Amino acid sequence: MSSVGAASAVAVIEHVATTQNGVATAAQCRQAGLTAWEVKALCRSRRWLRLNRAAYYVAPHTGEIPQVALVHAAVLSAGPHAVAVLETAADLHNIAGARDSGRIHINLPGPHARDRRSTEPGIVFHQMRLPLSEVAEVRGIPVSSPARTVADLVLRNDRLHAVAVLDSAFNRRLIVPEDLDLVRAQMAGRPGAASAWLWLTDVDARAESPLETRVRLRASDAGLPPDELQYRVRDCDNQIIAVTDLAWLRRRVIGEADGKGVHGLPSAVFADRKRQNAIIAANFHPIRFTWEDTLGRDYVPRAIHAAEARGWEASGRWRP
Repeated sequence: MSSVGAASAVAVIEHVATTQNGVATAAQCRQAGLTAWEVKALCRSRRWLRLNRAAYYVAPHTGEIPQVALVHAAVLSAGPHAVAVLETAADLHNIAGARDSGRIHINLPGPHARDRRSTEPGIVFHQMRLPLSEVAEVRGIPVSSPARTVADLVLRNDRLHAVAVLDSAFNRRLIVPEDLDLVRAQMAGRPGAASAWLWLTDVDARAESPLETRVRLRASDAGLPPDELQYRVRDCDNQIIAVTDLAWLRRRVIGEADGKGVHGLPSAVFADRKRQNAIIAANFHPIRFTWEDTLGRDYVPRAIHAAEARGWEASGRWRP
């Protein structure tokens, strides 16, 4: 192909990729008239990046590829029947809480999965029964529906992770209470369904992070369920001074779930201290929980009891 023709073909492919999260397939390159040598030259120049054996990232880049592009490349390379599922689907739906496998999960119906190789780097292929009614689309990528994604993950995770997934999906309004019957139906007859059904009763849509879910469950399992989530602490003038993750009102205890990231920044540390002082001034005793605090059963309830005891020592007025 002439240099003019190649440039035109490249422009076509890069335009097509704008509708595919920056991804183009080898088949699309051939259809546009690009030869294998021309595609290799584009990759050698780093204008394009090869993502897998059949897809390329052709959008402007600095070397780091967005996860959504990697997923779209995996789906496009696997063929027209491929659907993103499990943790990959949860990421696309912005559902938090599941254990992260660090791999891309793709579903292919039985006949279409025969030629796939389980050794495809970073990709796991599944052969689940997935009717079209349980397939949605996110950013142009076929993906299991929110309800089906939740059902699949609840069955593949332990209770704390499973309820965190449920809380996240409800909090983001991807599923609503009326959808629980659908989730139950999609779990029916599958391994682990009998015990997992019980976890559906633990859902609380007010939880805004998996860590909040874990703290709540650890406390509730010890007979200390929080009275409120996202509780608004008010000062003596009835002005809101803080919205807190969990509150044990009769115990005058406030619980905060400190996830990684923003809370570690110097500005956030300063703001958290100021906020904590305001909570104490409102006659509450705050305690902060990290992910590690929820790994065992005992720490969270012990911390709540200790905070209540400290409140008693500070002021007998805190008695419920």
